[in-house]
Amino acid sequence: MGKEGFLSPKAIGNRIKAKGLQKLRWYCQMCQKQCRDENGFKCHCMSESHQRQLLLASEDPNKIMDNFSQEFKNDFIELIRRRFGTKRVQNNIVYNEYINDREHVHMNSTQWETLTEFTKWLGKEGFCKVDETPKGWYIQYIDRDPETIRRQEELERKKKQDLDDQERSAKFIEEQVRRGQGGREPEEAPVFTELKRESEEEKITFNLAKGSCSSADGPSKASVALGPSALKAAGSGKRKDAPSTSEAKEKKKKSALDEIMEMEEQKKRSVRADHWLHPGIVIKVVTKRLGEKYHKKKGVVKEVQDKYTAVVKMIDSGDKLKLDQSHLETVIPAPGKRVLVLNGVYRDTEALLDSIDERKFSATLTLDSGRMKGRRVDGIAYEDFSKMA
Repeated sequence: MGKEGFLSPKAIGNRIKAKGLQKLRWYCQMCQKQCRDENGFKCHCMSESHQRQLLLASEDPNKIMDNFSQEFKNDFIELIRRRFGTKRVQNNIVYNEYINDREHVHMNSTQWETLTEFTKWLGKEGFCKVDETPKGWYIQYIDRDPETIRRQEELERKKKQDLDDQERSAKFIEEQVRRGQGGREPEEAPVFTELKRESEEEKITFNLAKGSCSSADGPSKASVALGPSALKAAGSGKRKDAPSTSEAKEKKKKSALDEIMEMEEQKKRSVRADHWLHPGIVIKVVTKRLGEKYHKKKGVVKEVQDKYTAVVKMIDSGDKLKLDQSHLETVIPAPGKRVLVLNGVYRDTEALLDSIDERKFSATLTLDSGRMKGRRVDGIAYEDFSKMA
């Protein structure tokens, strides 16, 4: 026989088994005790401590079940909020992660008999958005945190302000165009009708205008009609070459209109794009699929392919990798360093990093190139700019 003791093979095996999850039917929720087999569970049910817990539970069984249900609900929702956020996820995936904890509250001690019933209850009470698919039930956490609601309201207010700015600029452009036309109303477009004939016996005839012929003959007639007045016209040609004040005003109006059009193009570019890679920026690898050698390591983007793929040269090892932008993130340098704006109104603009707001995950930049050079911009998100190599 083997030697009995703490370090015996049997004792070590028992401790290893006790670490993992055991069968649910041999678990006592009142005593919070996990038995290893049916015989152990039977002995536990006959024990004095278990009988004492049953007597306590028999006094108010509804209260005991409500306490277990409340604890199960709080732990389950906290896991969704902390682990998955507001992402849509299958309920079985969340439940499997929940039961990994050996000290979790078992569902058979709550008011819900099945996970589906609990999922429906979450949707009915407004804790989550639930929907049923052929693959099963999916849940999505509804974040009612006041800070999150305030942030969403600020984003909606910012979008509304951008729309108001676009409408204001569009009205301004229409006013400038109307002034450029001298206050004349725009000509109405010709209305084209379908070619029809009232009776089948009637012949269809086309009346072609003679304007094309007359326009072709126009120069020759004008040249024949030139007489003594042509000398006056030639003499006054020098004065016509000099730009008049009205022509200068039109040029000024055109230049102002061009500036407005450029501003409108910048507004159109302000629509956020779903790609942000740019050659010459410093990035960080966030994927773990390449191993610990490259995880959280920095590199320089050498080339961008198909907008979403980058050829990255690692700074430490010098290796070249081809990575998708979802496996990368921007690098925030120290204040005073040069950065490149990667998204938003000032896309592809170089700037200097002035300060960082860690609470709002944004920074203040001073533009260092383009027509807006020297302008100070607040509230640029971390993912919208990166350090330059």
